[in-house]
Amino acid sequence: MSLIERIQEALRAEGVDGWLLFDFHHRDPLSYRVLQLPMETMTTRRWFYFIPASGEPLRLVHAVEKTKLDALPGKKIVYRAWKELHRLLAETLGSCRILAMNMSPMNHIPYVSLADAGTVELVRSFGPEVKSSANLIQAFEAVIPESGYQLHLEAGRKVHAIKDEAFSLIESMIRKGESITEYEVQQFIVKRFSDEGLTCDGDEPIVGVNEHPADPHFMPTPENSYAIKKGDTLLIDLWARLDRPDGIYHDITWCGYLGSTPPDEYERIFDTVVKARDRAVMFARERFSGGVGVHGWEVDDACREVVSGAGYGDFFVHRTGHSIGREVHGNGVNIDNLETKDERPLVPGICFSVEPGIYLEGKMAVRTEVDVFVTHDNRVEVTGPSQEKLLLLNVD
Repeated sequence: MSLIERIQEALRAEGVDGWLLFDFHHRDPLSYRVLQLPMETMTTRRWFYFIPASGEPLRLVHAVEKTKLDALPGKKIVYRAWKELHRLLAETLGSCRILAMNMSPMNHIPYVSLADAGTVELVRSFGPEVKSSANLIQAFEAVIPESGYQLHLEAGRKVHAIKDEAFSLIESMIRKGESITEYEVQQFIVKRFSDEGLTCDGDEPIVGVNEHPADPHFMPTPENSYAIKKGDTLLIDLWARLDRPDGIYHDITWCGYLGSTPPDEYERIFDTVVKARDRAVMFARERFSGGVGVHGWEVDDACREVVSGAGYGDFFVHRTGHSIGREVHGNGVNIDNLETKDERPLVPGICFSVEPGIYLEGKMAVRTEVDVFVTHDNRVEVTGPSQEKLLLLNVD
C-alpha cells in the first residue's frame, strides 16, 4: 500500500474521519516526517493537508507557495486572503465529525502537541470534534521496521564495548597513579564513537562522580570536571547510533565504584533501581504475554512503585523511560506518569528506555538504563546486557 493508503487504514482503525496536518514556519516537524516532506524548503505561509479516512486527500496552500505540497497526492486548493482560508478550510473538512490533529488534550503528551491553540480553535469552530493524533504519529513516525531493529542492535554492541573500554581506562589510569577527569573520559567515549562509525549528534555522554550525577543531566566540561579518584562513585550514561540516516539509537547507563567496598547506601540505592527496572520490564512482558494492552504511564507506575516502596520515591525525579528512534529521545510512547501522563499504548515495533534513578543531592546518584524493543511478534526484549551489580574497579 502507499503511504496515504496506510494512513487511511490507520484512521479507520482509530475511528476518526480524517487527519488534518498543518504547518507554519516549520513549527511542526512531525507533519513533515509523517508525510515524508523535506524540511529545508521555505515555509512562510500556512499549509494544510487533509487525509480523509476514505477518498482523495486535499492540499490547501497559499498562492505565494502554491507548489509547497506538490509532492503529495490529492486535489490542490489555493487561497490568498485569511477569510478565503477560513471558508476553504471549512469546505475541506466538510461533514467530518471526528478529526485528528497534532495536539494533546491537557497537554498530556507535549511531544505531539504542535498545532497551536488558535488553529485548533478555528477548526473546532467548523464543527468537528478534534482528537489527538498521538497514536497515529507513533504508528507512522516511531514504529521501527526489522531493518531498523538490526541497526539498533548493531549500535548497541558497539556502545556496550565502548562503555567497557571507558571503565577499563579509568581503572588503568588510577592504578598507575595518573590523573583522568570526567571530561577526559567523556571525550574518550566521543572519539571511540567516531572510530566505530557512531554518532551522538553533538549531545555528548554523561560521565560523573560522587554528587555530580545527582544532577540527572550533568554535563562535564573542562571547567567543572572533577579528577576521578579512588573511593569515588561513578555513573556513565552514553548513547549513539550508526552514523547513517536510518540509524537507530542505543542508550545505556552503568554505575561503578572505584574500590572494592562501596558505601552501604550506594549499594542499597543501586539494588533498588535494579529491582525497579526489572519490575518495569516484567510488567510489560506479563501484559503482552497475556494479550492485554499496556500504556506508557502504567509501566512507569510499576517501576516507580518499587522505588517508592524502598523509601526513595522523592528522589526519583524523572520519568522511567523515553522513546528511542532516529533521535535518542524519539516520538513514540514514553514510560511516563510523572512528568506527563503518556496514554499511548506500547505496540510492536517501538523502542524505549527503562532507566529508574535515585539522586541524593550533594552526595551520590545511581541510574540503570536498558533499551527495550517490542518485536513485531509481540515479544518484549531487552536489547543488550543489563547491569545487575555495581562495577567494582580494581584501583589498588
